[in-house]
Amino acid sequence: MRLLLTGVNGQVGWELQRSLATLGEVIPADRNAMDLGNADSIRRYIRDCRPDLIVNPAAYTAVDKAESEPELAMAVNAVAPGVMAEEAGTLGIPMVHFSTDYVFDGTKATAYVETDVTHPQNVYGKTKLAGEQAVAAAGIPHLIFRTSWVYGMRGRNFLLTMQRLARERDELKVVNDQFGAPTWSRLIAEASTSSIARWLGNVDQVGCSGVYHLSCSERTSWHGFTAAILSHMRKSGETVARLNAIPAAAYPTPAVRPQNSILSNAKLAQVFGVNLPDWEMALSMCLDSAEDLPI
Repeated sequence: MRLLLTGVNGQVGWELQRSLATLGEVIPADRNAMDLGNADSIRRYIRDCRPDLIVNPAAYTAVDKAESEPELAMAVNAVAPGVMAEEAGTLGIPMVHFSTDYVFDGTKATAYVETDVTHPQNVYGKTKLAGEQAVAAAGIPHLIFRTSWVYGMRGRNFLLTMQRLARERDELKVVNDQFGAPTWSRLIAEASTSSIARWLGNVDQVGCSGVYHLSCSERTSWHGFTAAILSHMRKSGETVARLNAIPAAAYPTPAVRPQNSILSNAKLAQVFGVNLPDWEMALSMCLDSAEDLPI
């Protein structure tokens, strides 16, 4: 099997290169090979390599910057996946696409399920939802994995930012009234690969097609996530900044973020038998794995 993988330099894409290799030949496509802002580039690359499966974790993920670059965010997050799905339809192959908890407005008191009404509050969320809809509209067998609060030991993410700031500053002020489930990029890759393997082996690919939530279990706030990060740093003998909690209103950002980003993963467990650990265990696993990852 030939698997076309986009976004290979991103957090999830980099991990997927390793996990997807168990399923077949991974064809990595970075931005130089396939320009996601150019539909012709996408079509040409897919037609040249003729894959058996398209896996698309690539995205415009700069949530705040997207507010001032809506056209680019829409091109990468919505138009590009739609073009990929159209080409998949022409080739008669399935597609896997990754999305976000930010398709919801965050007003629900409990965990979001896949059938809940979407209502994104920022450009990033709106463009990611449009991408989901474009993939589904192509009428191909597809999986859409929504995940949340992605982090890892490479790239730009909350974990690495907090580690750096904790060493540079005397005090950190972090929001304590927005809740979600931090999810390690490696676990996203491994869980999605396991689900894909089961899906490809299922005679009813179309029946199992659709949206699946894929995140770590339990919940925390950005402040709680930071406290856990600092605790691990202290255990390693580091001196770190003081941590203070603040409300989101005290830290205004260009993009509105949902207050509740908790996703229910029950459907993923029921259909594919895949479960992720709680976020605290995942964080420990990630930090313990740091020595086997390039800086």
